[in-house]
Amino acid sequence: MELACTEGYYTNTQKSYLDPNLIKDDRVLERLLKLEEHYMPGSDYFKIVQQEIKPFMRRLVVAWMSEVCEERNCEDDVFPMAVNLLDRFLSVAVIRKTQLQLLGTSCMFLASKLKEANPLTAETLVVYTDNSITLDELLNWEIMVLNKLRWDIAAIVPNDFLEYLFARMKLPECVDISFIRKHSQTYISLCYIDFLFSSLNSPSMIAGAAICAAFEGLRCQLGAQCPRKDDLLKQIAHITGVDEDCLVQCQCRMEEVLRASLEDTDQAHVFQQQAADAEKSAALLDEKMKLGGDQPVTPTDIQDVLF
Repeated sequence: MELACTEGYYTNTQKSYLDPNLIKDDRVLERLLKLEEHYMPGSDYFKIVQQEIKPFMRRLVVAWMSEVCEERNCEDDVFPMAVNLLDRFLSVAVIRKTQLQLLGTSCMFLASKLKEANPLTAETLVVYTDNSITLDELLNWEIMVLNKLRWDIAAIVPNDFLEYLFARMKLPECVDISFIRKHSQTYISLCYIDFLFSSLNSPSMIAGAAICAAFEGLRCQLGAQCPRKDDLLKQIAHITGVDEDCLVQCQCRMEEVLRASLEDTDQAHVFQQQAADAEKSAALLDEKMKLGGDQPVTPTDIQDVLF
């Protein structure tokens, strides 16, 4: 008898579908709400645990992690999961600042394995670090992170609450949930770059505030289809048990982070344009010098002076 395995013949990755029975089951949502605080990192590890690591260093590494996940088209919850692992590790273990990127790479490696059908390979991640780490270091730190976190890496992140919220919210049928979901996930990713969000706000609060911010940002496009802000807050507060004032504050902070991110992007574009203009001017000057050959650059109308 011959056994045939056809798994390798399929090029497109088959992804599982969400079980509507689980999404509608209130017991699952209650379990998520009960366990979310268990996976929140310490909010003061910069002062108590870490000696060399500073908040701006974390921000640089986390922003780099976001770019890698975006370029590799990772699942939307890979990046928040990786940042959660990084913050939880920094809450219990002291590292040097030269090891921070290695830690971030290890956390991306683990989160990708946990959430991706085709996870990122160790070799690929080493290349993204510009070969500043070795393959052996990455594999060793993967085990170190697992040991420090006691192999409890299936953390609860805001993305886990989105479907449960959408299934219980009373939204107009004409509203495109996938459109709102995508914008909400963008807000969540921006929040995880900011350390205050991941450490001071629960995942359910971040998820609820992200949905409110997404509707508020799309209010002009949706027009009359967009639910009122008060109705959204009441519904989310009722589902998650989060106070409405906390949701409003979290949403305002999200919008501030988004504006700051857009300003940084615009400023980066300005610097890039200035650099391009300077390079172009230098190239034109070099071209003029080549055309002029050995001719002097002094004015030609200067006459000889006889003494």
